[in-house]
Amino acid sequence: MNRPVLPSWRDTGSRAALLRFVEEVTTPGEHFLEPSDRVAVFDNDGTLWPERPVPVQLHYLAERWRQMAGDDPALADREPYASALSGDPSWIASVLEDHYAGDDTRLPALAEAVIATQRGMDTDTVAAAVREFFRTARHPVLRRPYPACAYRPMVELLAFLRERGFTTVIVSGGGRDFMRVISSEVYGVPPELVIGSTPDARWSASRQAVVYGDGIRVLDDGPEKPVRIWSRLGRRPVLACGNSDGDIEMLSYAAAAPRGLAVLVHHDDGTRDAPAYDTGARRALAEAARQSWLTVSVKDDWACLRPDAS
Repeated sequence: MNRPVLPSWRDTGSRAALLRFVEEVTTPGEHFLEPSDRVAVFDNDGTLWPERPVPVQLHYLAERWRQMAGDDPALADREPYASALSGDPSWIASVLEDHYAGDDTRLPALAEAVIATQRGMDTDTVAAAVREFFRTARHPVLRRPYPACAYRPMVELLAFLRERGFTTVIVSGGGRDFMRVISSEVYGVPPELVIGSTPDARWSASRQAVVYGDGIRVLDDGPEKPVRIWSRLGRRPVLACGNSDGDIEMLSYAAAAPRGLAVLVHHDDGTRDAPAYDTGARRALAEAARQSWLTVSVKDDWACLRPDAS
């Protein structure tokens, strides 16, 4: 008995458009693509799992800042350590909102604190800390482990594409090495197919390990995304899925392929995906309308958002 295709999607025009695209590029004919050319790229935060009330990695970082301030009381009055200790994310959230609005005045302070959480540590030690976070942490609203918060419709889409000969790749503004720890378990995407923001690192002969350094080598957002896709894969994707202004260039990159499709997830469901929001996605929504990208409505197109939940 054949399994249903994309069962968590409602039978809408969006689902039909995705199925039609896959059928056309995998069936011999005018639009057929060889498997090597079937590359699909996906943003992570807000596209594959929730990014509200705070991005998942920011929750992890806040826990690390709380630990660091406990070990060094001199940090307690500085941001973002003070916010982490108080449990009030408003300062951190406001820095991110300013960034979306084009004001990066306070971003260096936040970036330095991010670097400090792993400076001088080797990759295995950091991966173990991230793995422990995912074992114990819970989403502050959904009250379930973060791996169980992934959007079921997108996990199904990833699996369906792979069944039809696509290579699926995560391309996110979040930390590459943070996502690599759980990408196989949650999305079926191996670590080598995760592209993200990248810290400085060096080889330590004395420790026989790769050790994190003092900076961020690449912030994988906006126009950097297609550059990183090309540098890592050497191919233009034919399908791209995102949800924010930081995905515009990646979506445009895929849409410009001869048979390319850009998919924008719109968080318009204030009940199951509360809150509904357009913040950080207004330009993307306008661009989707202008370029006739496929806009997926969380409210109308997704029958259920998560396993064992609505």
